[in-house]
Amino acid sequence: MTIEALASPELWAALFTLTALEIVLGIDNVIFLSIIAGKLPKEQQARARTLGLAGALVTRVLLLFSLAWLAGLTEPMITVAGFGASGRDMVLFFGGLFLLYKAGTEILEMLSGHPAAGEAGSKIKAPSFVSAIVQIMILDIVFSLDSVITAVGMTQNLPVMVTAITIAIITMMFFAGPLAAFVDRHPTVKMLALAFLIMIGLVLIVDGVHIHVPKAYVYVAMAFSVAVELLNLRLRHKLEHPATPSRHH
Repeated sequence: MTIEALASPELWAALFTLTALEIVLGIDNVIFLSIIAGKLPKEQQARARTLGLAGALVTRVLLLFSLAWLAGLTEPMITVAGFGASGRDMVLFFGGLFLLYKAGTEILEMLSGHPAAGEAGSKIKAPSFVSAIVQIMILDIVFSLDSVITAVGMTQNLPVMVTAITIAIITMMFFAGPLAAFVDRHPTVKMLALAFLIMIGLVLIVDGVHIHVPKAYVYVAMAFSVAVELLNLRLRHKLEHPATPSRHH
């Protein structure tokens, strides 16, 4: 990349826009990663989150360096009754089903009233470290595929795409720990996060059968729900810790 190219405002605008988009698209990945890692012993959770995100970075960069193969994923591989299913369609469809299964299982576990996997007294076996990483990597592939296809659609500049994805993943590594701790402290936030994963799983499934749902609708709905939940958290805090009336002399 030349000095003249580095001085181009269009290049920096593309880098900023793509980085912001990658961070937004990665939020669902971080939520899933935090919930899976949260089932492991405390001393393994940070390492699982870091390895999971590092795996996402490697997967996305490898996909970027395989643009010809990636382009081929959008070509129909199987045609049934006039419906052409591409490799991308199948990854999104089965990835969405996996996400529905995992999020649905987590919700049922929370509603059962029994201690969660990994907690004292739980009858549910906690996943092994390797099992947790494998689950994280499966979803990394699904989220990475959608993320990289979005990046390729925005710019054909490979160094810009790699830089944007790297910055986004490092940013997510920085915030994954605090986000996981916040979700763990507030069960209703965890339930909301799982509901988001159900919604994202459904979006992936319908996208896999060529019914496109604009991502803007999904993220606006998520942002609104988060705003309402933050208000609920604030209200609960006020009710649990009422202000002591001051005494006037």
